[in-house]
Amino acid sequence: MITTSSKRLGALAFAAMFVIGACSSSGSSAAPSAGASAAAPSAAAPSTAASQAAPASAAAGAAGSITVSGSSTVEPISTAIAEAFKAANPDFNYKIEGPGTGDGFKRFCAGETDISDASRKIKPTGEADVCAAAGIEYIELPIAFDGMTVMTSPENSAVTCLSFADLYALTGPESTGFKKWSDAQALATELKSNTKFPDADLALTGPGEESGTYDSFIELALKGIATERKQDATVTRPDYIASSNDNAIIEGVAGSPSSLGWVGFAFAQENADKVKELGVSKDPNGTCVLPSAETIADGSYPLSRTLYIYVNKAKLAANPAVKAYVDYYLADGTISTALQTVPYVNLPADQLAASQAAWQAAQ
Repeated sequence: MITTSSKRLGALAFAAMFVIGACSSSGSSAAPSAGASAAAPSAAAPSTAASQAAPASAAAGAAGSITVSGSSTVEPISTAIAEAFKAANPDFNYKIEGPGTGDGFKRFCAGETDISDASRKIKPTGEADVCAAAGIEYIELPIAFDGMTVMTSPENSAVTCLSFADLYALTGPESTGFKKWSDAQALATELKSNTKFPDADLALTGPGEESGTYDSFIELALKGIATERKQDATVTRPDYIASSNDNAIIEGVAGSPSSLGWVGFAFAQENADKVKELGVSKDPNGTCVLPSAETIADGSYPLSRTLYIYVNKAKLAANPAVKAYVDYYLADGTISTALQTVPYVNLPADQLAASQAAWQAAQ
């Protein structure tokens, strides 16, 4: 039995591409799902040999089951690829869940899952050391890029760009209790920002602590300033609406005319009619950059990150379905085809080749 909590209909369209390809010697594929973001095709924009390769053919005959848990950001990629692999291998089954990167690593380091999806690297303390204590060895495999989109309501015309200083003033540990945007003005000014905040309610919605998106946001946007100011560099302000459901975050931001929140780039892109994406500057009063496939791939967007899968080595040795699935996952053309319907950003060819080499070396 297949169980999956995928949040994208685009994954089904991706699987359909491979069903069509398996039935046709011409290798033709279906067009991207209409449910995917209008920007989805550009997610495969980097001109690399890997991204231009035809979709990989899933060798028939694989059987068995795999269990994957972790990042809700990576979940749609892993699900789309599993559905395509299943289309050519009816005896292959999978369970893929997206409770968050942190929760996924808890299960992974307890030996409960074969693969852990992650939107950040495994933490040395509290995760990697827990795995080591349990005797669990793993293979870390970068598979794509993503960005975190800072967003507000389309009705909020007063805000178009925020610097890291602004984000710290609004969402960092020293902003606890701020109920209006303007409450953060003095702190932002102290941090050398010239941004003028509106005198409007600050309705904050974002990922919870179980999410890799939460950790990545702190690491990229808040940690440097928090450390300089001798504040806790591992947390945001606690008083906001936190959710492990990315769609709930979108709805929270869309539901207030003066909202603020952050979520994975792909989710914001898919909901561009509901939210307004904001430009981000690393430096106070610097040049703002909007998130896009291009700015995430070239690193010019300040809130860019790498996405990973982690494979349990013992599960790999004991379960042929794990090897078959990851072989297919990393084959030329598989991820880039998935990214036509789930709008993340391809790794450059040399980085994908490095993941492929690491996978082969571990077997």
